Amino acid sequence: MPRRALVTGGQSGIGAATARRLAEDEIEVVTLDLDEGADVVLDVGDAAAVAAAASSIGWVDILVNSAGVVGPNKPLWEIEPADWARTFAVNVHGTYNLCRSFVPGMRDRGWGRIVNVASIAGKEGNPNMSAYSASKAAVIGLTKSLGKELAAEGVLVNAVAPALIETPMNAATAPHVLERLTSLIPMQRVGHAEEVAELITWLASDRVSFSTGAVYDISGGRATY
Repeated sequence: MPRRALVTGGQSGIGAATARRLAEDEIEVVTLDLDEGADVVLDVGDAAAVAAAASSIGWVDILVNSAGVVGPNKPLWEIEPADWARTFAVNVHGTYNLCRSFVPGMRDRGWGRIVNVASIAGKEGNPNMSAYSASKAAVIGLTKSLGKELAAEGVLVNAVAPALIETPMNAATAPHVLERLTSLIPMQRVGHAEEVAELITWLASDRVSFSTGAVYDISGGRATY
């Protein structure tokens, strides 16, 4: 029986590249996004909508939580509470909502792969991006905790932590911010969504069998721990 994957944020950037790469391995892919072109259209931060959609989506072997927002680019004290909350609603609550809906089925079948898209910002913190950095740190913590909870049940949970990747999500980021982030990468270039998708696809496969609760950097050398 072919494997089945659900990719959130599957219409652009890392999510779209991952959906294409998984399909190359003959995995059935269901995309979830706010974009009308997705198989399932909803806001991952809406817990009720996610729960309602889960029953119609059906069984899922692989869950890739790629939906995300950059959030405000400004000092913490200038961030409006609504903007802070929205960043967490998508990046953290969205990951929680999807895991909560699909982990039980993976446990019942005794096999599953969850890959959460975090960020190097969640490990190092980016100035003037405290909401994004804090939310991605939360995704890392969630990954480590859930990985331990499911370690003996055949369900592996890992995260990827990209540095700056050329995606539509970063199109609204101020040019000087992008320039500074690129300067931190020893390879002196931004990453490509297809490069991240390759790592995610590996983590979603049987080729990974003794790793869970881990964070895999894909940062062009920026990561220091």
